[in-house]
Amino acid sequence: MKIETPISYIDLFAGCGGLSLGLNRAGWKGLFAIEKSPFAFSTLKYNLIDNLNHFQWPHWLEQKNYDINEILKTKKDYLKLLRGNVDLVAGGPPCQGFSSAGKRVESDNRNTLIKSYISFIRLVQPKIIFFENVKGFTQRFKKNKSKGKKYSEHVQTCLRRKGKDYLGYEVFGQLINFADYGVPQKRTRFILVGVRKDLYAKQEIKPNKFFDLIKSNREAFLVNKGLGLNQNIEDAISDLLIINKTTNCPDSIGFLAGFYSEAKTNYQSLLRRSLDNTSNIPDSHRLAYHSEQTTLLFKRLIEKAPKGKRLKDCEREKFDIKKRGITVLDKNNASPTLTSHPDDYVHYCEPRILTVREYARIQTFPDWYQFKEKYTTGGILRKIEVPRYTQIGNAIPPLFGELSGIALKEMFK
Repeated sequence: MKIETPISYIDLFAGCGGLSLGLNRAGWKGLFAIEKSPFAFSTLKYNLIDNLNHFQWPHWLEQKNYDINEILKTKKDYLKLLRGNVDLVAGGPPCQGFSSAGKRVESDNRNTLIKSYISFIRLVQPKIIFFENVKGFTQRFKKNKSKGKKYSEHVQTCLRRKGKDYLGYEVFGQLINFADYGVPQKRTRFILVGVRKDLYAKQEIKPNKFFDLIKSNREAFLVNKGLGLNQNIEDAISDLLIINKTTNCPDSIGFLAGFYSEAKTNYQSLLRRSLDNTSNIPDSHRLAYHSEQTTLLFKRLIEKAPKGKRLKDCEREKFDIKKRGITVLDKNNASPTLTSHPDDYVHYCEPRILTVREYARIQTFPDWYQFKEKYTTGGILRKIEVPRYTQIGNAIPPLFGELSGIALKEMFK
């Protein structure tokens, strides 16, 4: 008997749509997406709803940004009606409170969204769960040993529990480095897959099978796209060099933007596929304004600083740099993990930071995927606004999302 391929999913904490784009390419059909930020949802809506018509959005939910707690409070009865009709709930809560790239504060309000995530799963009871979060999600909070805990263990414990009208899940989680799966970025994330216990018992669908499948499928998956197992930064963005050719930025008065040059690698050709060829200016390829002093500093760093690693204190002192966490990119290797701070990275051969489009390339977003709203923000607004750099820095690479979507479908066979 042929088993019907699962197609329906809900994207929680969807951001700008990286995971949904990957699932779309793997043949999944979205029901709806929940994202709090109006900036990130604007990007998701433009590309995945208005352009691709990817979601079968329900009549009872307006197409706009939502806080998950608002949905849990006002749409509880509708969520219960979805039981038995949702194959997958994908996505993980915002990671800033857990991230080792930040301050790792256990009391960060964003950490409490784990409870909201568990509540949503208990209401909808999808067949499979795909959960993603930062590496720090698997680490204890050292500053609070009495209360500190590994949230990865806490989530797994909560998902395994059975209760009234709740079946519980068999779960399995691992740390995955996306650079091992064709992404030109060393980005390690905690991936957890859960299978509802009735399916686990009857059909022997095991959550650890997902990790076996992405490993066994990755070479054929990448070869089919004309890619090798590993890409470096030069492979990803060398057709976006500025050199001396610039123009006025189409969406930012007073800023300059760069042009495309000829695609030099299969990776570049792949991400430029399906582009509207009427414009030779990449979307969101706006150049940051650097003072003459900053430009000279960046030139010195490119010439003399170590590449691909965050500068040590002694090296920062040598170049008279007060800013912490700055890295000169190495063209021959994958990028370090991109954060929401674009000034953490200096381009490998041009004295500037990366553009939004270069960020997107390193995160495997295709060039037709357009990013909306502000480019950057600062100060107290960083806790409120999600500009373009942050949208990309927070995203799951669509290339890995697609490979994951293929594996999740195969689990049902």
